[in-house]
Amino acid sequence: MNDNKKAIISILRKSEGTPVSGQEIGQKLGITRAMVWKYIKALRKEGYDVRSSPKTGYILDSCPDKIDPDMLQSILKTTLIGSDIQYYTELESTNNTAREIALGALEGTVVLAETQKNGRGRMGSEWQSVPGGLWLSLILKPSIPLESLSKITLVAGIAVTNALRAVDVDAHIKWPNDVLVRGRKICGILTEVSAEIGKVDYVVLGIGINVNVKLSDLNEDIRRNSTSVSNEIGKPLDRTSFLASLLYELEQQYIRFKTRQFAEIVDEWINLSDTIGRNVRVRTPAMLIEGKAVGITEKGALVVLDKNDKKHKIIAGNCRYAD
Repeated sequence: MNDNKKAIISILRKSEGTPVSGQEIGQKLGITRAMVWKYIKALRKEGYDVRSSPKTGYILDSCPDKIDPDMLQSILKTTLIGSDIQYYTELESTNNTAREIALGALEGTVVLAETQKNGRGRMGSEWQSVPGGLWLSLILKPSIPLESLSKITLVAGIAVTNALRAVDVDAHIKWPNDVLVRGRKICGILTEVSAEIGKVDYVVLGIGINVNVKLSDLNEDIRRNSTSVSNEIGKPLDRTSFLASLLYELEQQYIRFKTRQFAEIVDEWINLSDTIGRNVRVRTPAMLIEGKAVGITEKGALVVLDKNDKKHKIIAGNCRYAD
């Protein structure tokens, strides 16, 4: 996008519905009112709803539902997460692209796509990445042992849930990597790692959130157990602003993870959990464990109490509710 058009959008966004005159915009940008009008017409053709208020100026009513990387950079309040943002209209998978560049990339690099052709969930499950969602992968390089990897997923779950609650979505975390609203999935998290001799080289944290996804665009078997932000709050959300808030929350939780006792993070995860206290069936590569989810260990394992009062600590598995 032309720099002047970007600047006009920025000026109108910051005015928050207060009309801004063509003369004022022109003075700020060093261009004529006629050029301002030319850019306004071009922006309207690109899907920006810019209203002309007689004798007072222009008001930005809405923007096209696409991530604006330039705007994102201008409103981002982070120092690490989002240090590099790589934006694509479409990818096979943001996690795949992130893994390809991870070794040479800055920590905090974000790979972002409007859609994915082959998005996936845990254990190869299908994840539909249709227009209107947030499909991104974050490259992290924490100095942690491999057995601590599950903690990153817990931290990400807290960050996503907090960001959703900030926009009035009553989100809760389902162990190990889903975020639910009223029992329906709104977000999935996929953590992939490269490690040598038990030491993590990098982590690719994939996050998929149904922000303005139309549920009718999802396959029927996925749709029945899914929801979206727009479905919950009754209107579309500005995805660029929401992404900025999400990345800020991810950074705050990541700093907390590296500097605070993990027991504090466990307590917050439990407070946000949809799983603790529920009867569950957890399938691991070795066995099926049934019982009541009663806690999370400081290593991120789910604690399940079976009918014989035996406690199982499960670091990874497919969890289903049995109640």
